[in-house]
Amino acid sequence: MAQTTGRLSAGEFRTLFAAVSAWDRTGEPAERGALRHLTPDRVAAAARLVRTGVTVPLGRVLDTHRGPANPSPAVHVMTSTPEPGGESDADATGTVHFATDYVGLDYHHDTHSHVDALCHVDFDGLLYGGVPAETVTSYGAEHASIAMLAGGLVGRGVLLDIPRVRGSRWVEPGQHVYRKDLEAAEHEQRVRVGTGDILLVRTGHARRLDELGPWDTTRVKAGLHPATVTFLAEREVAALGCDANSDTAPSTTDGVAFPVHVLAINAMGIHLLDYLHFEELAERCVREDRWEFLFVAAPLRVPGGTGSPVNPLAIF
Repeated sequence: MAQTTGRLSAGEFRTLFAAVSAWDRTGEPAERGALRHLTPDRVAAAARLVRTGVTVPLGRVLDTHRGPANPSPAVHVMTSTPEPGGESDADATGTVHFATDYVGLDYHHDTHSHVDALCHVDFDGLLYGGVPAETVTSYGAEHASIAMLAGGLVGRGVLLDIPRVRGSRWVEPGQHVYRKDLEAAEHEQRVRVGTGDILLVRTGHARRLDELGPWDTTRVKAGLHPATVTFLAEREVAALGCDANSDTAPSTTDGVAFPVHVLAINAMGIHLLDYLHFEELAERCVREDRWEFLFVAAPLRVPGGTGSPVNPLAIF
């Protein structure tokens, strides 16, 4: 069992930030961030992982009910219905009617599956690459918006199942996933995370919610210890996804509430995928006896957007 403590001082955090920062790279478009590792050749290689054609959804079901684990519920309203007495839509003619609905989502919160753009995190007044935070205004982001994923996020996905390798049903809220856990999962699953991969880390967050019911996940949840970003940097991953938001709560980094977000997005230019659902994926990986697959995600094209709701797919 991994230890539950491991504080970082403010000075240690800044040293780590400097060690993994990709800001000083030259000859590469700054806004690409870690996507520079996801080359067309690697996308093509990932497509060759498809053997059975089985697809597994990785997005959580839209949750419209407010609760301790869902402080900002989604809004889903039927705007027209075809049944007798229902609201009629303007395009209805004769015997043809339409059922229509509206969805609203403040997705940068617990519960909703989403991807963070590189403009999402401001640290010390700067975005990834040293871009001034003032470039994000009420009109949206001028730099590093979700527009850079207009072509989708497609590549080799690798799931590292931490509860499985620990022999537990989930990582308890407040506990960290350490680098040694990631390496142990690689060894157990006979897979190695490599350049350009989309790394998915399962903590069992969704299973705990399903089995024990909701709790205030904003205050306590399992996540990665900040020091694990050295693993991400050395393996040159393109993106990181988790079944929570990758950060442990409460934070054990002095003065930084979301250290993994700061390190991954702001220092390294790694897109984060938060609150994905890995239970079906974990079962499929065991059944197929492989932990790599084609990963496909298509964020919405939101001009100046700081992210997007998303329902990624793992394709076997």
